Amino acid sequence: EELLEGEEVSCLCFSDGSSVSPMPPAQDHKRLQDGDQGPNTGGMGAYCPTPQVSQELLQQIRETVLQKTVDGMREEGAPYVGVLYAGLMLTKQGPKVLEFNCRFGDPECQVLLPLLKSDLYEVILNTMNGKLAANAPVWHQNSSAVTVVMASAGYPGSYEKGVEITGLSKVQVTGLQVFHAGTALKEGGVVSSGGRVLTVTAVSSSLEMALQAANQGVAAIGFPGAVYRHDIGHRAIAHLNQHRGLTYKESGVDIAAGNKLVEMIKPLAKATSRAGCNADLGGFAGLFDLKAAGFVDPILVSGTDGVGTKLKIAQACGQHGGLGQDLVAMCVNDVLAQGAEPLFFLDYFSCSSLDVDVAASVVGGIAKACETAGCALLGGETAEMPGVYAPGEYDLAGFCVGAAERGALLPRLRDIAEGDLLIGVASSGVHSNGFSLVRKVLEKARLSYTSPAPFGKRGHTVGEVLLTPTKIYSRLLLPILRSGAVKAYAHITGGGLLENIPRVLPQELAVDLDASRWSVPPVFSWLHKEGGLSEEEMARTFNCGLGAVLVVAPPDAQRVLRQLQAHEEAWIVGSLAHKQPGAEPVVVRNLKHSLLNAGTASGGELGIEQNNGCHGDISTPCKKTKVAVLISGTGTNLQALIEQVKRPSSAAEIAVVISNRPGVQGLKRASLAGIQTRVVDHKLYGSRAEFDGTIDRVLEEFGVELVCLAGFMRILTGTFVKKWNGKLLNIHPSLLPSFKGVNAQKQALQAGVRVAGCTVHFVAEEVDAGAIIAQEAVPVLSGDTEESLSDRIREAEHRAFPAALELVAGGAVGLGEDGHITWNLLLLH
Repeated sequence: EELLEGEEVSCLCFSDGSSVSPMPPAQDHKRLQDGDQGPNTGGMGAYCPTPQVSQELLQQIRETVLQKTVDGMREEGAPYVGVLYAGLMLTKQGPKVLEFNCRFGDPECQVLLPLLKSDLYEVILNTMNGKLAANAPVWHQNSSAVTVVMASAGYPGSYEKGVEITGLSKVQVTGLQVFHAGTALKEGGVVSSGGRVLTVTAVSSSLEMALQAANQGVAAIGFPGAVYRHDIGHRAIAHLNQHRGLTYKESGVDIAAGNKLVEMIKPLAKATSRAGCNADLGGFAGLFDLKAAGFVDPILVSGTDGVGTKLKIAQACGQHGGLGQDLVAMCVNDVLAQGAEPLFFLDYFSCSSLDVDVAASVVGGIAKACETAGCALLGGETAEMPGVYAPGEYDLAGFCVGAAERGALLPRLRDIAEGDLLIGVASSGVHSNGFSLVRKVLEKARLSYTSPAPFGKRGHTVGEVLLTPTKIYSRLLLPILRSGAVKAYAHITGGGLLENIPRVLPQELAVDLDASRWSVPPVFSWLHKEGGLSEEEMARTFNCGLGAVLVVAPPDAQRVLRQLQAHEEAWIVGSLAHKQPGAEPVVVRNLKHSLLNAGTASGGELGIEQNNGCHGDISTPCKKTKVAVLISGTGTNLQALIEQVKRPSSAAEIAVVISNRPGVQGLKRASLAGIQTRVVDHKLYGSRAEFDGTIDRVLEEFGVELVCLAGFMRILTGTFVKKWNGKLLNIHPSLLPSFKGVNAQKQALQAGVRVAGCTVHFVAEEVDAGAIIAQEAVPVLSGDTEESLSDRIREAEHRAFPAALELVAGGAVGLGEDGHITWNLLLLH
């Protein structure tokens, strides 16, 4: 025996019996744990190509190992045709053969084939027909592939089977490939059925980026006890770091890109020059001359802030410019609260890797906002910090310095008295606080940022409305503050109405606000209803329509109000009173009434105001349309309908769920929601007519007015369909009239279409031919399978079906005598 030391690699080739065509060298990782620790396995991941194998070494392996082996077998009368796998060790004496196999190898195959540029079928034909020499396979250049294996808890020993796996569709949408090994289908979901369960493969321009993408994909997939490595390719990365001289750019910091950004924003900053500074960028520090700005005995006032998770929405929507105004407004409006004039501003932009266009858009927005605020953009910092932020993400912070004459500082606590009036100045919407809660409500409502907004201006998306910039109040308020009529000014930011107004008041005074006195924007009404948020939660989190609150003496109130209303919406919204012991510092009366009557829509993505024929006080209970849902299985669409009708604004209620199969999951969902269920087993009836007649009697028993078919796997008779004409809704997993009938997803993939989706329609006697109520499109991605496309369409169904139900139940949509859709425009928002 011979002791061999070195790295193991896998060198595979196609062989047509005479010629060989090597594949890029790959390396797998046998040990279970990071750092090559733990027991041996069948392979926990692989990467390709291996930089340890140079082109010269690969040529040597081709000639001395692969070609020599194929030649020997041919000479012995047993020509080898297929894939030849050579397991090698790279020793100081050269490559040594450890094993041969007649297969691709697992997990090497999962990184090799994604790098194959040629058509695999053509390669196989050329291999079988002895044509490899003239038709060598072509591989993607300058690309690396990494695959990470996810294994069951306990592997390689005993392990549990049947564990539910989640997140598969989300990963495939990102372009990553998921290869199944030990998995099985169960009740429409995917569960584990083996030790090594699946692998996630990523292809990128570098090994490091491919590893990062694969690790992110693995992290998005979940099943209890999942075991996987985080360091696939660590030997290659160590090799690359040892054998190449790193540059600052290669480490993730591009100085040239930073310099380019500075040159782009210099003229933008220059445009913000004002008395006291010239806003020239490039020095080590910025200078400001207070005397030149006209101050005699100034006090400096500073403020710093960010824009919170509003960043997440901007990054998801690719709309970055408005964040600049948000940042400047948050800092400038704080400085104003001390009675100070904003003088200059500095920004801090940090990211993983600098995208000059994105950064220029953000900083351009900052410069424009500084002009609006009347302060100079005096400088800033752009920081690239690879590894701290995920690719495409960045963070933003700002710093504003202002000044006020010593005798003009706010608040004037000694002057504030019981009976003083509060003037509210309108906000533009959510401004820049509370977005973590906003995103949770959107998730609950199953709305994306590209969905039509069920609040705000018609024709805008959710993202566009939420990204409305924060208002800057400096030019509006400075003249009024300097007049001496304002005793205090509260900027309504994080903490909402309840926590910000007391910050500028004496402790012995309390705030009495009347929400019926100002206009609450529709977005707050929608958040209140859809999120089930209490009035206290709304008032403690959001501005609820007031971006600023001023404290003035009653004799000055009307004059100040007129000055404000000449440029902005403003109202007298309350007054100050003596604070009783133990009493709350802020009371907001009529907030619930104002939130309910703010004129928001509540019809999901279609922006429908569902009043179901009710008028007057929106809090008055309205008659809801009684709905039956017919199912045959797990009832995922049923669950979406249940969530929809739970909303107070819904025009529908589910009176009964009927299944033609006993014991299915959908019946359990209904029971958990407190909904009556019935089983009408079709196997117990001699004819379809008899079965349908029983269904009809159950519907009459419960006073049903509308029927939804949610995965109901029976064809209804013409008599039943005619009786319930215009009251039967079905959902189909395609954009009708394309791909009717069964296997719609398979039909779409076979047809090569780039867009698929779902359709909610009235049921007609002809299958999938009824009038269309609503549709939602989803993209067909490269590499989609029936499973991945079905998952994405199912998510769209969970949005489209509830929205269509509300349209019909609320009376906005009906079926005309001619079989076409009719619209009641009075019930549309």
